[in-house]
Amino acid sequence: MRTGKDVIVFNLFAFVIVGFVGLAAVLPFIMLLVGSFQDESTILQDGYSLLPRTFDLSAYKFIFLQPDKIIHSYLVTMFVTVVGTAVALFFSSMTAYVLSRKDVKYRNAMAFYLFFTTLFSGGLVPFYLLMSNYLMLRNTLMILVLNGMFNVIYILILRTYIVNSIPDSISESAKIDGANDLYIFVKVVFPLLKPALASIGLFIALGYWNDWYTATLFVTKENLFPLQYTLYRILSSTTFAKQMLQNNGAASVIELPQQTVKLALTVVATGPIVFAYPFVQKYFVAGMTIGAVKG
Repeated sequence: MRTGKDVIVFNLFAFVIVGFVGLAAVLPFIMLLVGSFQDESTILQDGYSLLPRTFDLSAYKFIFLQPDKIIHSYLVTMFVTVVGTAVALFFSSMTAYVLSRKDVKYRNAMAFYLFFTTLFSGGLVPFYLLMSNYLMLRNTLMILVLNGMFNVIYILILRTYIVNSIPDSISESAKIDGANDLYIFVKVVFPLLKPALASIGLFIALGYWNDWYTATLFVTKENLFPLQYTLYRILSSTTFAKQMLQNNGAASVIELPQQTVKLALTVVATGPIVFAYPFVQKYFVAGMTIGAVKG
Protein backbone atom coordinates (compact mmCIF):
# COMPACT_ATOMS: atom_id res chain seq x y z
CA MET A 1 0.00 0.00 0.00
CA ARG A 2 1.24 3.47 -0.86
CA THR A 3 1.61 5.99 1.87
CA GLY A 4 -0.45 9.12 1.26
CA LYS A 5 0.89 12.63 1.59
CA ASP A 6 -1.30 13.26 4.62
CA VAL A 7 0.33 10.32 6.44
CA ILE A 8 3.81 11.56 5.51
CA VAL A 9 3.02 15.08 6.73
CA PHE A 10 1.52 13.71 9.94
CA ASN A 11 4.55 11.48 10.61
CA LEU A 12 6.92 14.35 9.96
CA PHE A 13 4.99 16.62 12.27
CA ALA A 14 4.83 13.91 14.94
CA PHE A 15 8.58 13.22 14.73
CA VAL A 16 9.34 16.93 15.12
CA ILE A 17 7.08 17.26 18.17
CA VAL A 18 8.46 14.10 19.77
CA GLY A 19 11.99 15.28 19.03
CA PHE A 20 11.41 18.59 20.81
CA VAL A 21 9.84 16.80 23.77
CA GLY A 22 12.80 14.42 23.90
CA LEU A 23 15.27 17.30 23.84
CA ALA A 24 13.33 19.07 26.59
CA ALA A 25 13.71 15.94 28.72
CA VAL A 26 17.36 15.16 27.91
CA LEU A 27 18.95 18.63 27.92
CA PRO A 28 18.34 19.33 31.64
CA PHE A 29 19.97 16.02 32.56
CA ILE A 30 22.97 16.78 30.33
CA MET A 31 23.26 20.21 31.94
CA LEU A 32 23.09 18.57 35.37
CA LEU A 33 25.76 16.02 34.45
CA VAL A 34 28.10 18.66 33.02
CA GLY A 35 27.59 20.93 36.03
CA SER A 36 28.48 18.18 38.48
CA PHE A 37 31.99 17.98 36.97
CA GLN A 38 32.69 21.72 37.25
CA ASP A 39 34.09 23.68 40.16
CA GLU A 40 31.92 25.69 42.51
CA SER A 41 33.24 29.10 41.44
CA THR A 42 32.42 28.48 37.76
CA ILE A 43 28.83 27.58 38.61
CA LEU A 44 28.41 30.64 40.81
CA GLN A 45 29.97 33.06 38.31
CA ASP A 46 28.82 31.75 34.91
CA GLY A 47 25.83 29.59 35.81
CA TYR A 48 24.93 26.28 34.20
CA SER A 49 25.83 25.31 30.65
CA LEU A 50 25.57 22.41 28.24
CA LEU A 51 29.30 22.51 27.43
CA PRO A 52 31.87 22.09 30.20
CA ARG A 53 34.03 25.11 30.97
CA THR A 54 36.20 23.40 33.58
CA PHE A 55 36.72 19.89 34.89
CA ASP A 56 36.70 19.34 38.62
CA LEU A 57 35.90 16.31 40.79
CA SER A 58 35.63 18.16 44.10
CA ALA A 59 31.91 17.43 44.47
CA TYR A 60 32.35 13.68 43.94
CA LYS A 61 35.40 13.61 46.22
CA PHE A 62 33.34 15.31 48.91
CA ILE A 63 30.49 12.81 48.52
CA PHE A 64 32.81 9.80 48.57
CA LEU A 65 34.92 10.90 51.54
CA GLN A 66 33.58 7.74 53.18
CA PRO A 67 32.96 5.41 50.24
CA ASP A 68 32.03 2.45 52.43
CA LYS A 69 28.92 4.28 53.66
CA ILE A 70 27.83 5.16 50.13
CA ILE A 71 28.38 1.60 48.90
CA HIS A 72 26.53 0.16 51.89
CA SER A 73 23.65 2.58 51.32
CA TYR A 74 23.56 1.50 47.68
CA LEU A 75 23.30 -2.14 48.76
CA VAL A 76 20.51 -1.36 51.22
CA THR A 77 18.55 0.58 48.60
CA MET A 78 19.06 -2.08 45.95
CA PHE A 79 17.87 -4.81 48.33
CA VAL A 80 14.81 -2.83 49.40
CA THR A 81 13.99 -1.88 45.80
CA VAL A 82 14.30 -5.40 44.37
CA VAL A 83 12.56 -7.22 47.23
CA GLY A 84 9.93 -4.53 47.75
CA THR A 85 9.07 -4.31 44.05
CA ALA A 86 8.79 -8.09 43.67
CA VAL A 87 6.63 -8.49 46.78
CA ALA A 88 4.48 -5.46 45.93
CA LEU A 89 3.86 -6.65 42.36
CA PHE A 90 2.92 -10.16 43.46
CA PHE A 91 0.47 -9.21 46.20
CA SER A 92 -0.94 -6.21 44.30
CA SER A 93 -1.64 -8.35 41.23
CA MET A 94 -3.11 -11.06 43.45
CA THR A 95 -5.44 -8.52 45.03
CA ALA A 96 -6.34 -7.16 41.60
CA TYR A 97 -7.10 -10.68 40.36
CA VAL A 98 -9.48 -11.31 43.26
CA LEU A 99 -11.25 -8.01 42.63
CA SER A 100 -11.58 -8.83 38.93
CA ARG A 101 -13.29 -12.19 39.51
CA LYS A 102 -17.02 -11.90 38.93
CA ASP A 103 -17.75 -14.88 41.17
CA VAL A 104 -16.17 -13.21 44.24
CA LYS A 105 -18.85 -11.98 46.60
CA TYR A 106 -18.65 -8.34 47.75
CA ARG A 107 -15.80 -7.60 45.34
CA ASN A 108 -17.21 -4.13 44.64
CA ALA A 109 -17.46 -3.42 48.35
CA MET A 110 -13.84 -4.48 48.82
CA ALA A 111 -12.75 -2.28 45.93
CA PHE A 112 -14.58 0.67 47.48
CA TYR A 113 -12.96 -0.08 50.85
CA LEU A 114 -9.51 0.07 49.24
CA PHE A 115 -10.35 3.24 47.31
CA PHE A 116 -11.71 4.87 50.47
CA THR A 117 -8.25 4.67 52.06
CA THR A 118 -6.90 6.94 49.31
CA LEU A 119 -9.34 9.68 50.35
CA PHE A 120 -8.92 9.52 54.13
CA SER A 121 -6.08 8.31 56.34
CA GLY A 122 -5.48 7.93 60.05
CA GLY A 123 -2.74 10.55 60.10
CA LEU A 124 0.98 10.52 60.72
CA VAL A 125 0.93 10.05 64.51
CA PRO A 126 -1.23 6.87 64.54
CA PHE A 127 0.82 5.52 61.65
CA TYR A 128 4.07 6.12 63.54
CA LEU A 129 2.72 4.57 66.75
CA LEU A 130 1.42 1.53 64.88
CA MET A 131 4.72 0.86 63.15
CA SER A 132 6.94 1.61 66.15
CA ASN A 133 5.05 0.52 69.27
CA TYR A 134 2.77 -2.25 68.03
CA LEU A 135 4.41 -3.81 64.97
CA MET A 136 7.95 -3.16 66.28
CA LEU A 137 9.28 -2.34 62.82
CA ARG A 138 11.48 0.58 63.84
CA ASN A 139 15.14 0.20 62.79
CA THR A 140 14.42 -2.79 60.55
CA LEU A 141 14.61 -3.36 56.83
CA MET A 142 11.01 -4.52 56.87
CA ILE A 143 9.72 -1.00 57.49
CA LEU A 144 11.51 0.18 54.34
CA VAL A 145 9.89 -2.66 52.36
CA LEU A 146 6.40 -2.66 53.83
CA ASN A 147 5.82 1.09 53.82
CA GLY A 148 5.75 1.29 50.02
CA MET A 149 4.31 -2.14 49.40
CA PHE A 150 0.68 -1.29 48.61
CA ASN A 151 -0.66 1.43 46.38
CA VAL A 152 -4.39 1.26 45.81
CA ILE A 153 -4.19 3.11 42.49
CA TYR A 154 -1.83 0.46 41.11
CA ILE A 155 -4.15 -2.29 42.31
CA LEU A 156 -7.10 -0.70 40.53
CA ILE A 157 -5.05 -0.28 37.35
CA LEU A 158 -4.07 -3.95 37.43
CA ARG A 159 -7.68 -4.96 38.03
CA THR A 160 -8.78 -2.95 35.01
CA TYR A 161 -6.03 -4.52 32.90
CA ILE A 162 -7.09 -8.03 33.93
CA VAL A 163 -10.76 -7.33 33.18
CA ASN A 164 -10.06 -5.83 29.75
CA SER A 165 -7.15 -7.98 28.57
CA ILE A 166 -7.52 -11.47 30.05
CA PRO A 167 -10.71 -13.30 28.98
CA ASP A 168 -12.63 -15.23 31.61
CA SER A 169 -12.50 -18.29 29.36
CA ILE A 170 -8.81 -18.74 30.18
CA SER A 171 -9.50 -19.12 33.90
CA GLU A 172 -12.59 -21.20 33.26
CA SER A 173 -10.73 -23.64 31.01
CA ALA A 174 -7.97 -24.01 33.61
CA LYS A 175 -10.55 -24.65 36.33
CA ILE A 176 -12.22 -27.32 34.17
CA ASP A 177 -8.83 -29.02 33.92
CA GLY A 178 -8.70 -29.20 37.72
CA ALA A 179 -6.58 -26.17 38.61
CA ASN A 180 -7.33 -24.30 41.82
CA ASP A 181 -7.49 -20.51 42.13
CA LEU A 182 -3.90 -20.08 43.33
CA TYR A 183 -2.55 -22.24 40.51
CA ILE A 184 -4.62 -20.33 37.96
CA PHE A 185 -3.25 -17.03 39.21
CA VAL A 186 0.40 -18.09 39.43
CA LYS A 187 0.62 -20.18 36.25
CA VAL A 188 -1.98 -18.63 33.96
CA VAL A 189 -2.88 -15.05 34.90
CA PHE A 190 0.38 -13.76 36.35
CA PRO A 191 2.51 -14.51 33.23
CA LEU A 192 -0.03 -12.66 31.07
CA LEU A 193 0.41 -9.49 33.13
CA LYS A 194 3.93 -8.71 31.90
CA PRO A 195 3.14 -5.36 30.21
CA ALA A 196 1.15 -4.09 33.20
CA LEU A 197 3.64 -5.48 35.71
CA ALA A 198 6.54 -3.83 33.89
CA SER A 199 4.82 -0.45 33.86
CA ILE A 200 3.60 -0.61 37.45
CA GLY A 201 6.86 -2.20 38.59
CA LEU A 202 8.86 0.71 37.24
CA PHE A 203 6.82 3.20 39.25
CA ILE A 204 7.03 1.04 42.38
CA ALA A 205 10.79 0.66 41.98
CA LEU A 206 11.17 4.43 41.55
CA GLY A 207 9.15 4.93 44.71
CA TYR A 208 11.40 2.59 46.70
CA TRP A 209 14.57 4.01 45.17
CA ASN A 210 13.67 7.63 45.95
CA ASP A 211 12.21 6.98 49.39
CA TRP A 212 14.06 8.86 52.11
CA TYR A 213 11.12 9.99 54.24
CA THR A 214 10.52 6.55 55.75
CA ALA A 215 14.11 6.42 56.97
CA THR A 216 13.77 9.82 58.64
CA LEU A 217 10.82 8.50 60.66
CA PHE A 218 11.82 4.97 61.58
CA VAL A 219 15.56 4.42 61.03
CA THR A 220 18.35 5.67 63.30
CA LYS A 221 20.97 2.98 62.68
CA GLU A 222 23.51 3.99 60.05
CA ASN A 223 23.84 0.46 58.67
CA LEU A 224 20.15 0.65 57.62
CA PHE A 225 20.28 4.05 55.94
CA PRO A 226 19.12 3.90 52.29
CA LEU A 227 20.97 5.81 49.61
CA GLN A 228 18.59 8.75 49.37
CA TYR A 229 18.67 9.37 53.11
CA THR A 230 22.47 9.13 53.19
CA LEU A 231 22.74 11.66 50.38
CA TYR A 232 20.22 13.88 52.15
CA ARG A 233 22.37 13.83 55.29
CA ILE A 234 25.47 14.71 53.24
CA LEU A 235 23.70 17.68 51.67
CA SER A 236 22.32 18.81 55.02
CA SER A 237 25.75 18.60 56.66
CA THR A 238 27.28 20.58 53.79
CA THR A 239 24.69 23.35 54.10
CA PHE A 240 25.04 23.46 57.88
CA ALA A 241 28.85 23.53 57.74
CA LYS A 242 28.85 26.36 55.20
CA GLN A 243 26.46 28.41 57.31
CA MET A 244 28.63 27.90 60.38
CA LEU A 245 31.74 28.98 58.46
CA GLN A 246 29.98 32.08 57.18
CA ASN A 247 28.82 32.99 60.67
CA ASN A 248 32.40 32.58 61.97
CA GLY A 249 33.91 34.57 59.09
CA ALA A 250 35.86 31.59 57.74
CA ALA A 251 34.05 31.24 54.41
CA SER A 252 36.84 33.01 52.58
CA VAL A 253 39.41 30.58 53.96
CA ILE A 254 37.56 27.29 53.46
CA GLU A 255 35.41 26.87 50.35
CA LEU A 256 32.91 24.02 50.56
CA PRO A 257 31.12 22.92 47.38
CA GLN A 258 27.38 23.24 47.63
CA GLN A 259 25.78 23.75 44.22
CA THR A 260 28.01 21.16 42.54
CA VAL A 261 27.34 18.77 45.41
CA LYS A 262 23.60 19.00 44.71
CA LEU A 263 24.21 18.15 41.05
CA ALA A 264 26.59 15.31 41.88
CA LEU A 265 24.12 13.89 44.42
CA THR A 266 21.43 13.83 41.73
CA VAL A 267 23.76 12.00 39.34
CA VAL A 268 24.71 9.45 42.02
CA ALA A 269 21.06 8.87 42.92
CA THR A 270 19.58 8.65 39.42
CA GLY A 271 22.42 6.91 37.56
CA PRO A 272 21.37 3.28 38.25
CA ILE A 273 17.73 3.98 37.37
CA VAL A 274 18.74 5.57 34.06
CA PHE A 275 20.82 2.53 33.13
CA ALA A 276 18.13 0.06 34.24
CA TYR A 277 15.27 1.70 32.35
CA PRO A 278 16.18 0.36 28.84
CA PHE A 279 15.92 -3.22 30.14
CA VAL A 280 12.32 -2.59 31.27
CA GLN A 281 11.24 -0.53 28.30
CA LYS A 282 10.91 -3.53 25.98
CA TYR A 283 7.98 -4.80 28.07
CA PHE A 284 6.01 -1.60 27.52
CA VAL A 285 3.89 -3.18 24.85
CA ALA A 286 0.31 -4.27 24.58
CA GLY A 287 -1.36 -7.30 23.09
CA MET A 288 0.35 -10.01 25.11
CA THR A 289 -2.94 -11.89 25.34
CA ILE A 290 -3.87 -11.64 21.65
CA GLY A 291 -4.52 -15.13 20.40
CA ALA A 292 -4.50 -16.66 23.86
CA VAL A 293 -8.07 -17.90 23.38
CA LYS A 294 -8.46 -20.26 20.45
CA GLY A 295 -11.51 -21.24 18.57
